[in-house]
This record gives sequence, structure tokens and C-alpha cells, in this order.
Amino acid sequence: MEFKVYYEQDADLRWIRERKVGIIGYGSQGHAHALNLQNNEVDVLVGLAPTSRSRAKAEAAGLRVADLKDTVASCDVVMMLVPDEVMADVYHESVAPYLKSGSYLAFAHGFNVHFGKIVPPAGVKTFLVAPKSPGRMVRRQFEAGKGVPCLVATLEDDPATFAMALSYAKAIGGTRCGVFRTSFREETESDLFGEQAVLCGGLTSLVKAGFDTLVEQGYSPVMAYFECVHELKLIVDLIYEGGLNSMRRMISNTAEYGDYTVGPRVVDAGVRDRMREVLTQIQSGAFAETWLRENQEGGRKLAQFRRDEATHPMEAVGAALRERMGVGAR
Repeated sequence: MEFKVYYEQDADLRWIRERKVGIIGYGSQGHAHALNLQNNEVDVLVGLAPTSRSRAKAEAAGLRVADLKDTVASCDVVMMLVPDEVMADVYHESVAPYLKSGSYLAFAHGFNVHFGKIVPPAGVKTFLVAPKSPGRMVRRQFEAGKGVPCLVATLEDDPATFAMALSYAKAIGGTRCGVFRTSFREETESDLFGEQAVLCGGLTSLVKAGFDTLVEQGYSPVMAYFECVHELKLIVDLIYEGGLNSMRRMISNTAEYGDYTVGPRVVDAGVRDRMREVLTQIQSGAFAETWLRENQEGGRKLAQFRRDEATHPMEAVGAALRERMGVGAR
């Protein structure tokens, strides 16, 4: 498999340092991008609504803050870092009317552009820089002199826009680890599929099913938690560090044999069929419409999901064990 990875020597910081960058939003990704850019001597302005609770946080971090329209009107690069479900409204109300011709519009996720909720105007170049980690890790790795991998794409086939995207990725630390070129479609659809079928939806459902199965058969909830949740990090770390086969060399022969013989019985061909259905719904835009409609209707289903999950017995067991072991967020 051949692909090009872009590193420090492939990107020129002058592209982004010669522009004024507006960061729209100051959440997980917003704070990391803004601070990393500023540390790399980029002129940064954070755009927030007058009532935003994040204004004080950004100012306390030493960043300049302005209203959204003033930020957009005064900046040469505008990076949209508000949640997917509200981004189109923010864009149409407070960004699009104030974009300058010749400026750049940027995204860290292609959702709204790919599904047509945001259509950048003529005269504005559009690119994507998507760090493959939460913002907290983007900032933490940068401060440690490292970086996280980034995906980069341009809406137009334009070398100058790609050079700007690479420069932006370098300024937030991406080229320290590696930058990979993609498209808005590929980034969006693969990201949604990974979250839903494997990383979040698939994983949490598998963990709960394992925990529930042991408890229903009379095993201690503590033992169920250790076997189905706690040790998961150990396996994931081994996969992250060396891949599946490296992980298998590190575990017992018994565990490895169970991997080969039992794993495919649990995650069988039917699971793959349903994964294909999930991907089809993503590709068609059906999931995007469902998710946006959920927010337009007040997010009632999401709120109920959160309440239901908070009361799962595994949560109480895990909280007690993590406190005893001194594990978890401080």
C-alpha cells in the first residue's frame, strides 16, 4: 500500500503566519487549535457569541476574543470549530455574510460541507484539517513537543489551498506525527462509520453485553467489570502500539486461541451485514438528516439515552472501583 505522509519539512509555516486566523468556537478542538496556533506565532482571534461562557476561558488563556461577525470580517482564515449540529446555523447567521473574497474557510470535520448544509461561496477557498484525536490530546501532545496525526483535504483542486492546509496542520502540531491527504467525503463517511460501528457504538454495546452476560449468570459485578471493561485498555494499548498480531504475541496462548475461535462467533457475518447497512445510511445522508432533526426537535432522544446509560449497573460498579484504584480524570 503506497501513500504519501507529510511531515515538518513538507509544510511551510509562512503560509499561515502571514494570515490572521479566526477560530469559531472554543470547545474541545477550538481551545487546542487556538492555543497551538498562538504558540506557533500565528495571529489568532477567537470568535464567540457575546453570551458564550467560553469567552472568559479564552481570555484567561491569553487569547484575543471578538464577536463572531467581527472575527470573520477581520480574518483571512476562518476555522469552524462549533458542534456539527449547530454549525450550519452559526455559519449562515454569523459567518457567511462577513466572509471576505479571497479568504479561506476551514473545517476539522467535513460533515456540514459534505452533506450540503454549508456551501462555501465562490471566491472563498475551503480546506479541512482533521486531527485524529480529541482536542485535549491535540493540546497535550503539542505541549510535549509531539503531535497527533491529521487528515487534510481541499474542496477545490488547488495547490495553494493545499499548501495553506498543510501549513495550518503544521501550526497545530500535525506534521510532527504525520499528515494524510483525503477528501471531505472520505473523512466524513469513514469518521461517522468508525464512531458508530466500532469505536463508540460497537464497543460500548459489546462491553455492556459482556458485563450483563456475566452478571446475569451469577458472577460478581466487580469481576465482570474487570474482565469486560478494565482490561480493555490493556488490549487496546497493545493494538495501538503494534497492531493485532503484536497484541496476540503479548497475551497468553489460551487468550489467543479464544480470539480466533470465539471472536468470529460473536462478531459474525450478520454483524458485517448490519455494518454495511449502517454505512449505506451514512453515505445516503439519512443519518445526517436524522441527527440534525433530533437537535431541531430539542434533543429529547439524546437526553433520554444519556439518562438510561447513566443508570446502567456497570457505571456504579466502575465508579466505585476507579475511586478505589485512583484511576480516572482528576
